[in-house]
Amino acid sequence: MLTAFFFALLLAPPDDVSPLLARVRASNAMIDDLRELCDTVGGRPTPSAASARAEEWAARKFRDAGVPAALESYNVPASWRSRGATAEAIAPAAFPLRIAAAPFTASTNGTIEAALVDFGDGAPDVLAKVPESKGQIAFVRTGIMNSLDDLFGDYMRINALLDAAKRTGVAAMLIESSQRRSLLYRHPMSLDGTIVSLPVAIVAHDNAERLVRLMQRGPVRVALRLDNEIGGPTAARNVVAEIRGSDKAEEIVVVGAHLDSWDLGTGALDNGVNAVTVIDLARQIHALGMKPRRTIRFVDFTGEENGMLGSRAYAEAHRAEMSRTAAMMTMDIGSGKTTGFFLDGRAELRPIVEKALAPVMDAKAQQNPLDAIDGTDNFDFILFGVPNFVANQDPVPYLPEYHAESDTFDKVDVAAAKENEAADAALLWSLANADDRAPQQTRAEVEKLLAEQHLVEQMKAFAQWGDWAAHKRGLK
Repeated sequence: MLTAFFFALLLAPPDDVSPLLARVRASNAMIDDLRELCDTVGGRPTPSAASARAEEWAARKFRDAGVPAALESYNVPASWRSRGATAEAIAPAAFPLRIAAAPFTASTNGTIEAALVDFGDGAPDVLAKVPESKGQIAFVRTGIMNSLDDLFGDYMRINALLDAAKRTGVAAMLIESSQRRSLLYRHPMSLDGTIVSLPVAIVAHDNAERLVRLMQRGPVRVALRLDNEIGGPTAARNVVAEIRGSDKAEEIVVVGAHLDSWDLGTGALDNGVNAVTVIDLARQIHALGMKPRRTIRFVDFTGEENGMLGSRAYAEAHRAEMSRTAAMMTMDIGSGKTTGFFLDGRAELRPIVEKALAPVMDAKAQQNPLDAIDGTDNFDFILFGVPNFVANQDPVPYLPEYHAESDTFDKVDVAAAKENEAADAALLWSLANADDRAPQQTRAEVEKLLAEQHLVEQMKAFAQWGDWAAHKRGLK
């Protein structure tokens, strides 16, 4: 005898999302997956043995849910792992420094002992005044990360810092942690997956503040040793699963999140919780026997932390399908409450989102900013003119654990994560079943969007502009 739930499902119209919302809210499968991913696989940089285990794990989870999945290979420029990072102040006082190597930076090849040279906060006017400092160690001050603007600010100064390091001849660089107290995190200095020739480390905030006070009184010397394992080009893999559509099966809606993470913590908020949400959306849609009109492509990307390498590789590998890709949506701000979706520069998408999210939140409560987002896996879809949506989540619970050793399963807000999945499900199901799709943009329209959304300078800082300008990335 059918339960009332399944009887109601049989009577529901094909575009009714309510059975899916009820199921994702009632199920604990997504949380169980997250616990398993974090505690048994752990941190999973691309490429690494842990990343390979995570890729196989995710593919198996899709298949166990009854959804066909494949591992799609692509090449990354280099591999990098920290094998040892130690430092200590030598004079005028001797004390240990708590540090973490910055990803994709060089080793010191033994211990460097040298004076610190003050690079200030990395502002261009400050860096311009730093004299030649051959053989010394640059010291960069950083405030506490309290907002997404702070986070992006840390990335936007990278190229200026590296240029100043080359000009002044410093032997290495120490950057003050933007996390509180003694918390360490990984702060990439390479934004395209290549190796930076300068040894760089993050020094714990409390230690760094002590160094600042000592530098105000006179010279400070430190000893630094970074032992990094660096390899050449190698392969990585995205995990791609699919539920075939019905009458609009040739059109594709992509929902994705990045599976990779840094290795100090276990990548729960960044971005395990959203990677397992992608798996669970596929699981629950299949379990209910719901048939979307458009094909839904579920992707757990890798290489995001290296410079969105996996999503770029996906877009290039599926170039022939991009004109048939009706929409793309992604999530990448932990388990902070979802209040809407970024519209990525396209105001005409607002009514689509408001209507889709109506079953989970009132339109007046929604926050669907026009801002276009660079820095996560939607970006190459922007460059292909595909309508795309990034979950607008409360960053406050996310930022204190960003890339940090504290990013572990216990930091996830389980109730919020399940409600976020409901919001993701509502938008996904609407995009997959709408009568009409939003139009794709031409290259000229994308260029206008990039200018209006002030992304050009960011693309230059993120090593993206050259390939776009040369018609080697995105629309030709």
